[in-house]
Amino acid sequence: METTSYPAVVTFWFVTAADPAEVLRAEPKADRGFGRKLLSQLNPAWPITPIGQFPLNRSSKPGRDEFYIAGYPGVAVVQTFVEDAAKLSETASYLRGALAAADTYLFAEGTDSGYAGMAHFVGDELRRSLTATREKVLEDAGLPEPFEAPFWAGETAEQLGGITLPFEPKELVREAQRQWLGIELADGPDVHVVGYAVDGRPEPKIAAPEKPRAKSVGEVAAKFAEKDAAYDDYELAEADEAGDEFAELADASVAAARRVRRSLRRKVSLIRAAIRERIRHADR
Repeated sequence: METTSYPAVVTFWFVTAADPAEVLRAEPKADRGFGRKLLSQLNPAWPITPIGQFPLNRSSKPGRDEFYIAGYPGVAVVQTFVEDAAKLSETASYLRGALAAADTYLFAEGTDSGYAGMAHFVGDELRRSLTATREKVLEDAGLPEPFEAPFWAGETAEQLGGITLPFEPKELVREAQRQWLGIELADGPDVHVVGYAVDGRPEPKIAAPEKPRAKSVGEVAAKFAEKDAAYDDYELAEADEAGDEFAELADASVAAARRVRRSLRRKVSLIRAAIRERIRHADR
């Protein structure tokens, strides 16, 4: 049975910077407020839940009702799941027009097929859109880019014959990312984004980190003795390691002093109480 829809994860890049690669190489952090505001503008009725912060190019893909978003100086990115991305010239037009940009790039990858696609808009004008599987071209609009030539010439993949394309669509899309964004996303710098869900789920709870146990003076002193045993008379430990150990010893000493003071206060309180009790019963 022929597939009539092509579910895919689509990444939208909104670029006004002259060199988007330079912006991304700096690995700027994502602002949680940027994505929340964008989603609120797209649909004020959505219940927006932050679901995490992570690198876009090191994470799993978003599912239904999920968006990965970030805004950097001159570059913004939105990644989401689309039910049917057969024609990127028409796909999620509500999202493509959400941000004004000199250039808007779309990259799509099928979730359950060999489908892939790429598109480039200059302002609102479509310059290039190609979506396909190895067996079928779904959309081919605009003039081919120069970097496409080796793919159409069959230089990048094993030839299967028949009516199949002479290249793998997903490989062409990855090359388009490198050419249009100027950077290799898979092996490049981290692209920090914030994840959101719009299906009403609660925000995930993050457990508080366990407080480390304070070391005793004896434990730290034993560590010093072990360190001294590892060096002869002509060797010295590195300064930063020694500094850390002295800091640990100081912390342990302070903690021990506090424990002694608490113990003394308890003992003095007991002695005072005993003396008062004896005085009160002295007439007996």
